[in-house]
Amino acid sequence: MIVVNMAMKQQDVIAVLEANGFQFVEKKGIRLYFNTAGDLAEKVTEAKALIKAQPWGVALYFNVEVVK
Repeated sequence: MIVVNMAMKQQDVIAVLEANGFQFVEKKGIRLYFNTAGDLAEKVTEAKALIKAQPWGVALYFNVEVVK
């Protein structure tokens, strides 16, 4: 499982990641939890790249990390 920590554009991030194979699990405050298959370290990098590729993504402060 991975978590995206961000305060803004949460619904947009959920939509982008779900469209690319991530499964949204839950939202807790600024944390968005996603299930995904494969190497989690690679999925963290992929999620970051997908968010930054959006027109609004480069202006956001966020991080993505693996949750055990």
